[in-house]
Amino acid sequence: MALLITSLFIFLSFLNKSVTPLELCSQTSCSPTSQQIRFPFGLNSDNRRCSYSGFGLSCNNKNQTILTLPHAGTFIVRRIYYELQKIYISDPGNCLPRRFLDNFSLSESPFMGDYNLSFIFLNCSAQNVSRIPLTSARRVDCLSNENDTVFAFPTYEAYGPPVPGCRVVSDRVEVPVVWDLLAEGDTTLFWDEPDCWFCERTGGTCGFKDGSTVCHQPSRGLSRSGKYGILIGAIGIPLLLSIIVLGFYLCGKLTIYSRNRHSSVAFPHPPFMPTTGLDGASIELYPKTILGESRRLPKPNDNICPICLSEYQPKETLRTIPECNHYFHVECIDGWLIKNSACPLCRNSPDISSIATSTSTLFSSSSVTPSSPLHASSSLLLSSTINHI
Repeated sequence: MALLITSLFIFLSFLNKSVTPLELCSQTSCSPTSQQIRFPFGLNSDNRRCSYSGFGLSCNNKNQTILTLPHAGTFIVRRIYYELQKIYISDPGNCLPRRFLDNFSLSESPFMGDYNLSFIFLNCSAQNVSRIPLTSARRVDCLSNENDTVFAFPTYEAYGPPVPGCRVVSDRVEVPVVWDLLAEGDTTLFWDEPDCWFCERTGGTCGFKDGSTVCHQPSRGLSRSGKYGILIGAIGIPLLLSIIVLGFYLCGKLTIYSRNRHSSVAFPHPPFMPTTGLDGASIELYPKTILGESRRLPKPNDNICPICLSEYQPKETLRTIPECNHYFHVECIDGWLIKNSACPLCRNSPDISSIATSTSTLFSSSSVTPSSPLHASSSLLLSSTINHI
């Protein structure tokens, strides 16, 4: 069980290590309702490692998200589309065309114009407005007033000779905005590096790791090492459990076998193992009997040696335990008495001092002939011979 718990702990530790997510900077924003800011962008007040170079943002006193371009000034961030790698910006003064006329430039920034078109701006007096072909021009309201109206033409549009009463404000302005949206006040920028659009579209999030940009995708499943960990656990843990169960099963079988083996010995009483046996002289005090051809003993059922479980045969020598009168082969009981002084069947231990003065008398249908005279002086018991009838 301890091995199983240890294996589970190692497996879970390995699995937890294999799916540890990339340490990403947390999302921030200038207000709860404003654009969420995450890699490659980051607030300038945060640790710079959380943002890519040139993608620093800030917050103004109105909690608006601000992007500052090195050669174009500050702009309000309307929306960031991370999966498209695009950012929508607008002029804080709500006049983006004026910013374009002020030498707008994206140099030294990581951004590029989504559309890069060239425009010509004309300033026309009020009485000449009707002469402007509005199908090709866009009125710029934030640059116009009661007396003058500013129009913008794409350079690919042939607007003809200069319109009387109109002057050229700028003959070629490169702006990152589509012609149809020039007067809307917003423009779109995009970036190539870092290249995270695929990571974002597949549900991941870009971030730094060891100085490089990597994609973290917790929803894409486990890493390769995590999958290996699950595979090892799926195979190893059931195998370990099977080995443990098999071990318990075999241990139980061995226990049952051992108990059955010990119970097969015909000992009717609970086991009792004396600590000491008898010496050879004491064992010889126990009577011997040479079995006759009739193999008759005082008890009709005493025809099997309780130790070796073999049937008595004629002419075999038996030894009797005094007091209980249980018979055994001499070879069997002598080996027993050397280690145990008690009878193997009844567990009685005869008093050795009383054995020397007692006699053993066997009764059968034939006469019993002593095999030797009684020597009382030697304290030996008379051994008797049961002769064949």
